[in-house]
Amino acid sequence: MYLNCHSYHSLRYGTLSIDDLVSQASALGIEELVLTDINTVTGLYEFKKKCEDKGIRPIAGIEVRKEGKLLYITIAKRFEGLAEVNKILTAYNCNGTEIPDQPTLYHNFVIYPLSNRPDILKDHEFIGIREEELNLLFRREYKALISKMIIWEPITFSTKKEHNLHRILRAIDNNVLLSKLPENEVCSKTAYFREPKTILGAYRNFPVIIENTRELLRQCSFEFEFSTPRNRKHYTGSKADDLKLLTRLAYAGLERRYGRTNEQATKRIEKELKVIDELNFSGYFLITWDIIRYSNSMGFMHVGRGSGANSIVAYCLGITDICPIELDLYFERFLNLNRKSPPDFDIDWSWQERDIILDYIFNRYGREFVAFCGTNVEFKYRSIIREVGKAFGLPKEELDQLSKNPERVFQDEVIQKVQQYGKLMEKFPNQRSMHACGILISEEPLTNFTALEMPPKGFPIVQWDMHVAEDLGFEKFDILSQRGLGTINDTVKLIEEKRGIKVDIKDTALSKDESRCNEYLAQGHTIGCFYIESPAMRGLLRRLKCDNYKVLVAASSIIRPGVAQSGMMREYIFRHNNPDKFEYFHPVFEEQLGETYGIMVYQEDVIKIALHYGGLAAADGDILRRAMSGKGRSLSALQKVKDHFFASCREKGHPEELSREIYRQIESFAGYSFCKAHSASYAVESYQSLYLKVYYPLEFMVSAINNMGGFYRTEVYVHEAKMSGGKIMNPCVNKGEYETTIYGNEIYLGLMLLEKVESRLAIEIPKERRRNGDYRSLEDFIKRISVGIETLQILIFIGAFRFTGIPKNELLLKARVLLGDFKPERNLQSLFEEPIKDFKFPELKRNRFEDAFDEIEILSFPVSCTPFDLLQTKYRGTVMAKDLTDHHKKEVKMLAYLISRKHVPTKKGTMFFGTWIDVEGNYFDTAHFPDCLEKYPFQGGGCYLLLGIVEVDFHFPTITITKMAKMPFIADPRYSHDEEKKYEAQAKIREDVSMTFRAPYPQEHEIGLPRNKME
Repeated sequence: MYLNCHSYHSLRYGTLSIDDLVSQASALGIEELVLTDINTVTGLYEFKKKCEDKGIRPIAGIEVRKEGKLLYITIAKRFEGLAEVNKILTAYNCNGTEIPDQPTLYHNFVIYPLSNRPDILKDHEFIGIREEELNLLFRREYKALISKMIIWEPITFSTKKEHNLHRILRAIDNNVLLSKLPENEVCSKTAYFREPKTILGAYRNFPVIIENTRELLRQCSFEFEFSTPRNRKHYTGSKADDLKLLTRLAYAGLERRYGRTNEQATKRIEKELKVIDELNFSGYFLITWDIIRYSNSMGFMHVGRGSGANSIVAYCLGITDICPIELDLYFERFLNLNRKSPPDFDIDWSWQERDIILDYIFNRYGREFVAFCGTNVEFKYRSIIREVGKAFGLPKEELDQLSKNPERVFQDEVIQKVQQYGKLMEKFPNQRSMHACGILISEEPLTNFTALEMPPKGFPIVQWDMHVAEDLGFEKFDILSQRGLGTINDTVKLIEEKRGIKVDIKDTALSKDESRCNEYLAQGHTIGCFYIESPAMRGLLRRLKCDNYKVLVAASSIIRPGVAQSGMMREYIFRHNNPDKFEYFHPVFEEQLGETYGIMVYQEDVIKIALHYGGLAAADGDILRRAMSGKGRSLSALQKVKDHFFASCREKGHPEELSREIYRQIESFAGYSFCKAHSASYAVESYQSLYLKVYYPLEFMVSAINNMGGFYRTEVYVHEAKMSGGKIMNPCVNKGEYETTIYGNEIYLGLMLLEKVESRLAIEIPKERRRNGDYRSLEDFIKRISVGIETLQILIFIGAFRFTGIPKNELLLKARVLLGDFKPERNLQSLFEEPIKDFKFPELKRNRFEDAFDEIEILSFPVSCTPFDLLQTKYRGTVMAKDLTDHHKKEVKMLAYLISRKHVPTKKGTMFFGTWIDVEGNYFDTAHFPDCLEKYPFQGGGCYLLLGIVEVDFHFPTITITKMAKMPFIADPRYSHDEEKKYEAQAKIREDVSMTFRAPYPQEHEIGLPRNKME
């Protein structure tokens, strides 16, 4: 009779998790239960598992509402019945098709509330009667309907406190005060579990209603097989044809990649194809190949990364560009006979092109069969406090204070209630959203399993997340985007457009182990380059004097927080720089991990050691890696493989102590490790970026600016372009474009960088110029572009009309005379029907730094001079960045401009690493420990005077700061008579701040990795 249960997946309505719902039912001895969340199946599959664990018979249903109003409840007779309702909800969510008031359903029972019953009920349709409605049945008009009635006792919460929580959720959903919440928006106060005998007792005078309810439930079941593969099975239409096509493509690629006579590659292809066929994954490979084929036909660039790059078949199909033989990558890391879930290809495109790829996938494989994974966005505590506080009517000032101090104890009774209810709502789902990259391509229509929803981004999503998808037998295709590829793509196009040179950036002879690139790499001259531009990465490259591809692959892995946290990063740096100061403590480590000095740097290394030292099969080594990793960790699986490892080591005659030490290393590392193929893919893209930066620095930096991505703000890439010989020009209506562009060595900043100029207008200005020629004057510009006085002033202040040769002051006066209080939507023609009077303006003098302060106000950084030129002090420091390695352990005083700072946890508290440029434009780094920060904290962007001791760590200098002070700018000459505004501009200078919250990295003595041979 519990045929209308809500979980908290009835968003902003239910208060019970699936676990709580089922546990409470079990405690009351309830034997069957129907989950009917509002317009969703999000929790249904978890509900089925939890019910069966508790010995309860699960039944599936959906409560259908439109704009908050309950229309009816559907209960599926069989699993297939869900598809009927899913289609109705999908049509409503995605196409705006109205939900029918009386649906045509063949595999569902439909239950209407008494207030919304149709005139004529079909055989499968019933009226739900609440206990408090039973007294109505003595009326004549209802007596005739009793034979079509069932018990309707909804479940939404479990206690009185939770009823209040339900009311708060409804207030949040309706954006009203609790006191103003309409009663029809709230469930009954009795919507909680009561004992079956209590409910049956209430309906004892209506045995037909009880029997109807029992009979309805008796006819329903929820049969579903989990983990049955549900991805699209075949690309061609049959397994045999898929294998035939995959084999043909693989061998064609083999010849292209390796030539005709590479025996090693041929054997590996044969081995991989056999496993792929046995596991029925040929279709998965071919669908991925098809997507890549389309991408190539469009001239797009992609990067196939992740463990998929361990496959030579993927390499020969062009899915990845990493040779697994060259890097000794184990196919078993990607796919083996013990791994029943399908492989997982991660493929990146430029952020500008990803939507085109997605459109292709949806159109090629059918919108019925393709959707994004969903995600449940949970209530977060700070946002909860604001939402709950608003429902209680707290003013904004109190909410600000409360959200900043969520744990503080308040005396105010209302605030205490806000905190209490806020705590109860933590981890509640708040809304459904789209998974960042996971696409499902199904064999059956997805509505067989879920209704689809249409989030604002425009691609449909399923109603459950990737973990449920895996449970159901779906494996996602990860279609990702990144700005690094956009920078590479745009640079190649810009070089061809501006120089007429075609660069084949996919040619690895150009973009891997190129001598000049290696010089830049070793010096950490990599700003703008994908994955290797952060201060930490540039510091690592310098410490390693990284000058080749394989060391870069290792660096890409050991920089990861997990690997660094295991202590492997520090030890790798030591051994790389001191190859004669350690011994391999067992020959297997020298044979298998010689490239990384006997240190496990990659996930594949776990497999290698398990295989070559422990004697396990490679597939068992992968089980060991997976069992130890956070992903799918299983203590029982881990114990089984651990026992197998030690038994195998004993069989091979290894000493117990040595085996224990090796297992300890595996254990300390496996959960943190990074896939080598992933690192290698990153390294190739890093080299491609670096090649373009080395040989085409201006075009590269222009593209980095336009892609608005990377570790740093735009100003840093502008500075880098300047250091590469570029002449930086402010936006110009005649020379500039929407994006930043280049003519020779002149770089015109794009109109898109003017935050207060609408994108529409910034696009229209160059478009109109291309249509009808250059703008001849300010008047001509106003005549052709519909612009308001505020926007026009910004363009004048930034110098966009400097081609006129008229000073900014005069242009501003002209603009105000021409436009006055003119609104751009008014017709402009009347302004110019008669000749404009030639006004004589007074000569107005400008200070030479006024332009710089205009630029800071509009762009957040100066263009016409450096920040150092705006300082009151003329002092520029005693040492320059380029000479720091000569000052090890010496005190230096430097004047520098702050680029970025990174928060780093330590055992003694918070510290920061800073990145700066000196007056010559070169970068250097600083360390700020907690005791120093207390006395000398950072005070925002700008120039600082620094005092500290230089520490050179493996070729890389860092200044440990003992004192620092922010240096003041000169007074803003534009406000020479306004004391308040004189020094405002400096506050607009920015810095990049990155926060990390992790356990501190271990000290050298804590790593415990033996440097001597063990017998």
